[in-house]
Amino acid sequence: MRGKQLMSCTRREVILTTAALLMAGTPANSDTAAAAAKEPVGQPTYPEIASGDPESPEFHGPCVMGATPGRDFLFQVPHTGLAPLVVSASGLPAGLRMNDTGLITGKIERAGVYKVRLTAVNRAGNARRTLRIVAGAHKLALTPPMGWNSWYAYSTGNTAALTRAAGDALVKKGLAAKGFMYVNLDDGWQGGRSASGEIRPTAKFGDMHKLIAHIHRLGLRFGIYSSPGPKTCAGHTGSWGHELLDARTYARWGVDFLKYDWCSYRIEVPRHPDLEQYIKPYAVMRRALDSVDRDMFFSLCQYGMSHVWTWGGKAPVFGNMWRTSGDIIDTWQAISHNGFDSERQLYPFAGPGHWNDPCMLMLGYGKFRSGFLRPTRLTPHEQQLQVTLWCMLAAPLVLSCDLERLDPFTLDLVTNTEVLAVDQDEMGIQGQCVDRQAGGIEVWARPLWDGTVAAAIFNRGPKAQRGHIASWDMLTPVLRAGAKPLLGSQPVRDLWKRKSLGEMRSFIAPVLSHGAVLLKIGTSRQTES
Repeated sequence: MRGKQLMSCTRREVILTTAALLMAGTPANSDTAAAAAKEPVGQPTYPEIASGDPESPEFHGPCVMGATPGRDFLFQVPHTGLAPLVVSASGLPAGLRMNDTGLITGKIERAGVYKVRLTAVNRAGNARRTLRIVAGAHKLALTPPMGWNSWYAYSTGNTAALTRAAGDALVKKGLAAKGFMYVNLDDGWQGGRSASGEIRPTAKFGDMHKLIAHIHRLGLRFGIYSSPGPKTCAGHTGSWGHELLDARTYARWGVDFLKYDWCSYRIEVPRHPDLEQYIKPYAVMRRALDSVDRDMFFSLCQYGMSHVWTWGGKAPVFGNMWRTSGDIIDTWQAISHNGFDSERQLYPFAGPGHWNDPCMLMLGYGKFRSGFLRPTRLTPHEQQLQVTLWCMLAAPLVLSCDLERLDPFTLDLVTNTEVLAVDQDEMGIQGQCVDRQAGGIEVWARPLWDGTVAAAIFNRGPKAQRGHIASWDMLTPVLRAGAKPLLGSQPVRDLWKRKSLGEMRSFIAPVLSHGAVLLKIGTSRQTES
């Protein structure tokens, strides 16, 4: 997407009616706008969202990264801009180096917090950013992970070729340039064990060293899947009794991420396990991961059992994220349950290093449990709502679709840098619902590190409604103690349109059924971007 001019409009091939444009979140203070806020009929409408990037350089993705001293470090600094573009850095910790494309590699020598000054230059201008690198024990996942998972795209039909293609597509489609950095295998790669007990891939994956090396050469990280039980959910080989051996194998291959799915472990514990029994398999694998010389993100997948959010991020587990509900699917009911209902009271438990996970993004073309590739059943507005809600939840942003078939609308949804910045905010404070209004309207808010507040208006109802923030006082509950309150008139920006709306004392707008508006309110502290 480099070199493409920024357009604050929908893709040209999508034709929107005047009413639909009003419905997409334009502030409404007139009877005309209210009259336009009627449920459209016929062809689905598309929300108005910005498209493309400016030619001048911009940095994206996380402003903070964590790592363990003495272990391999790999981070491709996400950035866009017209090529040729040169990225440079000063203040890197001893042991790290960066090439002129922004790829940082090496091993940090000592624990500490390092402020790295990044600069990007091309013929259209320059950009600067400060990247904090935090080195120490259990310092991974300081922002929610962004990437791709194979499950809803290909189920157990994934292969090494499809995985390589997914990594290539993250780069080619501009997703890596926006911060999508993980390429994660899900169930179905395991081909049993050798005579010595070492886990082996199936023939369709072949040499895992070769596959993972390809992903690393792209500047991306590689994830793998297993279960603490004898079998995985799809009946393949789990890690039961081989946890340390598997951790050593993953480290030797170069794995950066482990999704650990409860599955058949249920047959190894009583019918009604106690808390200690729920914790045990994840603590066992954590000890194994800590014993090897490689950083691996640890994802707990056990569907929210035993209030995992209360213990998953603490000793002895130190999980980096945990599922808060069952598997998602591409229906409004599933998005609503996993996103709104399951996460509503969980905001105190998320933060840097440990995140609530409502499951994957149901976008694009995938199998979505159907057995064949098809487009998502979510409407365009439901797709926008899911991305908006996941960003407000500080949730992992994991695509699970055929990346080579991403259409322009979906690509715009997942590469809007101002929306993604809400998810990747370095304070890591999960949003919460601050107001519920008639007709299914909910207002959610979360404070951002630059002193502003992100606010979203969601319409969960069956009909278009006008949602409002009557005054900025409504957002006060999300502010940290001692934070400066938002008073009087404040600058407001529509993040999906990447458009400033001017100074306002309140906000009101029509929102389509299952649609969303995302705003940034307040004056940013002086920052570098």
